[in-house]
Amino acid sequence: MQKELIKINNLHVEYKTSNGILGKNKTIYAVNGVSLDIYKGEILAIAGESGCGKSTLAKAILKLEQAKNGEICFEESDILKLDKKGVKEYRKKVQMIFQNPYSSLNPKMKIIDTLKEPLKINTNLSEKEIIKNIEEKIALVGLDKNCLNLYPHEFSGGQRQRIAIARALMLEPEFILADEPVSALDVSIQAQIINLLKDLKEKYNLTFLLITHDLSVIKFLADRIAIMYLGEIVEIGTNKEIFSEPKHPYTKALLSAAPQLTKNNIEKLTLKGDLPSPSNPPMGCKFHTRCPFAMQKCHEQNPQEINLSNTHKVKCFLYCK
Repeated sequence: MQKELIKINNLHVEYKTSNGILGKNKTIYAVNGVSLDIYKGEILAIAGESGCGKSTLAKAILKLEQAKNGEICFEESDILKLDKKGVKEYRKKVQMIFQNPYSSLNPKMKIIDTLKEPLKINTNLSEKEIIKNIEEKIALVGLDKNCLNLYPHEFSGGQRQRIAIARALMLEPEFILADEPVSALDVSIQAQIINLLKDLKEKYNLTFLLITHDLSVIKFLADRIAIMYLGEIVEIGTNKEIFSEPKHPYTKALLSAAPQLTKNNIEKLTLKGDLPSPSNPPMGCKFHTRCPFAMQKCHEQNPQEINLSNTHKVKCFLYCK
């Protein structure tokens, strides 16, 4: 049986707006009652349209966003209840790879100083030990130690992302959150970074949460996949279950947008309309305004999660007995 590294229970994250295009005193319901297990040593991917709550969920796990209520348990400790010292210790074990390597590295710092920083703040290593650690990590991501005295602008996008990955590895974390790690890179470079992440996961038994809209990246990297719509997980399953046996209409619609990834026997669906505003989500099932199979009760009730197997779950009245 797989061991849970992170367990999320009924998590809610909301934003209050004071001005802007949504108007004054609006509440944005970014994450609505998400419950999710992330197992040690796996790559769990979260897929969904822009605005569905993927990045907000990721930031809540990192404690970069404040949750309204719920639990995020890391190794059985609720991180939402940690004090400052506990948060500092937690963040040694949890690191992030950001989407844009052009903005995630300080342009005024040499690479060696960027990589030194987490070790100086969080460890008591000597200067010699720090340099040794840095040289090991930079070699691990496929770069030469001669690059350490250069600045970020002297590297290509792919090289910068390798440096960002090396920085995420400096404290030897257990869990890495990768938010669109290849979307800002040239297509020719994306495969190299994807293969690097896969190799690191297997070599060090790392646990990844992968946030991306690119289904081809998900199919190659992910062990399990959670489909998110308007702040809720509507389907979760293994890689094979999601790509070969999708159940939720929204999942089928996402896969239909990338037809080369689906089998011929999978029903093709095209979504109509845009994602509703997270400040005014529909009553009942959040997807009913765009679903071709919506029934009356879809307008009135939000479906409960249904277990199709030990690994495959879906929130949809089409599968209620």
